Amino acid sequence: MRLFGSWVALITPFNKDNTIDFEGIKKLIDFHIDNGTDGILFLGTTGENPAIDYNEKIKIIEYGIKYVNGRIKTMVGSGTNNTNQSIEMTEIAKSAGADFALVITPYYNKPNQEGLYRHFSKVSDSVDIPIVIYNVPGRTGVKIFPDTLSRLTTKTNIVAVKEASGDVDLASEMILKTECKIDIISGNDSLTIPLISIGCTGVISVIANIIPAYVSKMVHYALNSEWEKAKELHYKLFLLSKVMFIETNPIPVKTAANIIKLPSGHLRLPLGPMSEENKQKLIYAMNEFGIE
Repeated sequence: MRLFGSWVALITPFNKDNTIDFEGIKKLIDFHIDNGTDGILFLGTTGENPAIDYNEKIKIIEYGIKYVNGRIKTMVGSGTNNTNQSIEMTEIAKSAGADFALVITPYYNKPNQEGLYRHFSKVSDSVDIPIVIYNVPGRTGVKIFPDTLSRLTTKTNIVAVKEASGDVDLASEMILKTECKIDIISGNDSLTIPLISIGCTGVISVIANIIPAYVSKMVHYALNSEWEKAKELHYKLFLLSKVMFIETNPIPVKTAANIIKLPSGHLRLPLGPMSEENKQKLIYAMNEFGIE
């Protein structure tokens, strides 16, 4: 299965009592379907995956995918730094009907390349679902090398990499080493157009949480080689894309969602509220974009 287009790494809205806001999830899903988003990632980094407990994750996965009801593609962040737990969560994602499972490079224990190869091999051999490898060394402390990805192309259900290292050269090497046998999709909003220009297939976006129609148009212009239109939107989105990361994701995007009255709620500990200084920078960028 190909992975392409404009995906949103969906925020997880919370009620005031710290429970999951399932009605808010429904509203967000409808918002994205109405605004041209191609797919929804549940329980990614932006969805505060580490702060959500096991039973809550199962409920979000089952509820979200059931409500989507095949209207757009779905993906679940199922990877952990424990191989057996990653397999278990990936099985849950498959059973719920997810189209893809996003499996991160194990964090904190920092495996070597052979360990990464064996980890992803075991997950892919254990669960028959299209798997997207998540390369985000800024979060995990380890990156997967293009040579390791090349070895993993023999696993037919490893279909893509969410490339969020911020390194365009690395993305180029991934495409070369894998000989286009797997898709490479951007995990950095500000690099979406540069990466599509070298052969990547879209974005799993943070900023799409608040302006999905613009992100979708930009991505599809680029995929259709309408570069002038894509470039115009790239620069229109650029400042807002950058300000989304002036504090740890998803602090800025959830703050922005609250400002425009989308379901969001608070941030769960250990994340704290955005500093007032940075919130003013966020508001300025939103106003410059045209969000009042």
